[in-house]
Amino acid sequence: MSELQSVLLLGGLLDPQTLIDQFGRYALWGAVLVIFIECWLFPFLPGDSLLFFVGLLIAQQDQIGVPLWLACLLLTVSAIASNVVGYGVGAKLGPAVFNKPDSRFFKQQHVDKTFAFFDKYGNRAIVLGRFVPIVRTFITLAAGVGHMPFRRYLTYSAIGGFLWATGVTVLGYWLGQVDFLARHIDLVLLGLVGLSVVPIAWEASRARSTRRDERYDEEHEREQVLREDVADPD
Repeated sequence: MSELQSVLLLGGLLDPQTLIDQFGRYALWGAVLVIFIECWLFPFLPGDSLLFFVGLLIAQQDQIGVPLWLACLLLTVSAIASNVVGYGVGAKLGPAVFNKPDSRFFKQQHVDKTFAFFDKYGNRAIVLGRFVPIVRTFITLAAGVGHMPFRRYLTYSAIGGFLWATGVTVLGYWLGQVDFLARHIDLVLLGLVGLSVVPIAWEASRARSTRRDERYDEEHEREQVLREDVADPD
């Protein structure tokens, strides 16, 4: 886990409850802002769990005093608008967006993962990428860098934005009406925080595994070279 991710966890920025509490009576607008930032600029914010939590709070009539349809509309528009901005940044800056060294906010492995995802799924990657943390942030930049036709991009982005923002929010709303969940909201919150951390933990584990495999391959290659040198000293 990177230093940045540790700071976010300790600061509560990966906890949807903390984010909602910080915005107070402007909780829905705060969620709209977080979704906008997460979808093109800052991949470590809890987009999925925040959408779910907004739906749950609307079902509980707690803190978010707006109808479900309005919340879904605003969150969907925010997700689509964010992708349009990300596409514009990618198209304007071009490859320079991705040709930079690793930093707290930028990891080359995320870029490689995004392009591999794009190559595998093509246009569908814009829709499917919405449901993959980190990828959904970089995929929109990659579409701009690759100069994907904007009209086609906007169509797939709108489909993905609706399915993701509205779908996850409605799921939270439906489950928020389940009596058991209503009586154990603390367990739901713990689960949401856990879901927010899982992608980070998975990425960290995958990165360690990749580094371990690379070291093994290098050692194996050196041993092979040594054996060949011993067998054929000339």
